[in-house]
Amino acid sequence: MRLLTYNVRSLRDDSDAVARVIRAARPDVVAIQEAPRLLRWRSKCAALARRSGLVIVGGGRPAAANLLLSSLAVDVGSTRDVLFSKDFGLHQRGAALAVLRLGGARFAVAGTHLDLVEAPRLRHVAELDGALTGFVPDGVPVIVAGDVNDQPGSPTWQRLAGRRVDADPAGFTYSATRPQRRIDGVFADPAVRLASAEVIGSPDVTIASDHRPVLVELELA
Repeated sequence: MRLLTYNVRSLRDDSDAVARVIRAARPDVVAIQEAPRLLRWRSKCAALARRSGLVIVGGGRPAAANLLLSSLAVDVGSTRDVLFSKDFGLHQRGAALAVLRLGGARFAVAGTHLDLVEAPRLRHVAELDGALTGFVPDGVPVIVAGDVNDQPGSPTWQRLAGRRVDADPAGFTYSATRPQRRIDGVFADPAVRLASAEVIGSPDVTIASDHRPVLVELELA
């Protein structure tokens, strides 16, 4: 299963380049952060999915601009939009959850975008884990993907990777033009084998958004 996580900065840069980056990656599932969430957000998200050769699974504005897309090969079992507790003066954060099936194997994906401030970041990881516990059936492996707004080794990163495997792509994701930090990640259930992970870099990536996307290949049981 090919999973892409990508902060598209509300498509404020080059939306055509965003779609080209996604299509070129040939993903089965995409976790989008900063999807369109204001005027005509539904039609803009639908257009992004269509131009990327994918369909909408769930999320969008009700999930704090976290959007899940998939190919037609993926069957959707259930979805849930989650809003985290909000701090005064900070952006609303949340997650888009889905239980999916590909090639007969079930798995769950959580796409999220955490805060710039550490205290709510850590609190929201706990809220995400609680939402997953009440949503994902027993025995179904979970993959968390998104913009962590923190770096490996930090308390937030360690908490995300505490019961999951950090799919380290051995590259930086921010910024797109001058990558110096890895703040975007994929964290997979140990029951899922990581086949490969990479930070995508291309001419389109440098004009599409301020982040570089991470693409991982996972072998589902």
